[in-house]
Amino acid sequence: MMLELYGHLFSSYTWKALIPLYANGTEFAFKEVSPDHPRNAVFVQRAHPSGKFPVLKDGDTVVFEATAIIEYLAVRHPGPAPLIPADPLEAVTTRMLDRVFDHYVMHPMQQVVFAHLSNSENPDQAMVDKGRQDLLRTYRWLEKWLEANSLPPHVSLVTCAAAPSLFYADWVERIPEDCSRLAALRAELLALPPVARCVDDARPYRAFFPLGAPDRD
Repeated sequence: MMLELYGHLFSSYTWKALIPLYANGTEFAFKEVSPDHPRNAVFVQRAHPSGKFPVLKDGDTVVFEATAIIEYLAVRHPGPAPLIPADPLEAVTTRMLDRVFDHYVMHPMQQVVFAHLSNSENPDQAMVDKGRQDLLRTYRWLEKWLEANSLPPHVSLVTCAAAPSLFYADWVERIPEDCSRLAALRAELLALPPVARCVDDARPYRAFFPLGAPDRD
């Protein structure tokens, strides 16, 4: 039975689950979760404790949370992309960076987005300011980390976490000029075929970005 991935093509966490599937050429059926596909939404509501996507279905096995989906794919549907390093210590670093991108890039970016979604005319300025300040702090931490360390080869769990988070975070708060390594990493990630496919597939939905999508990328 073919894998099924439930999500939306404009969703950053859906991208995170799509990138490893594309990178390894894994056959799967994409199930869009939207008002036009209510049955898919019902499945996600039942499968996930909070009704969130992405959700992966592999026969009778259901896996949710993008990181867990990637870990599952690495074990059950491996391919040429080294999603999780074989060396245990390298795997620890990979998982650590996955958390950095999810919690300290993706999360503050989403806080700014949610502030605008909640009140497009008058978003909570304190929430917006904190989200942007947190992003700048993480950008500079990542810049120093990249100066002293190397990322695992693409496409890894880090790639899958970094690509969507940096893509959208840079729309919310531009990566500053003093973070040239991080800016170069973002450009490198966007040039990878699995990531470029996610970017292109999401283009029809850019008008829905609450801050207004920039005319780039």
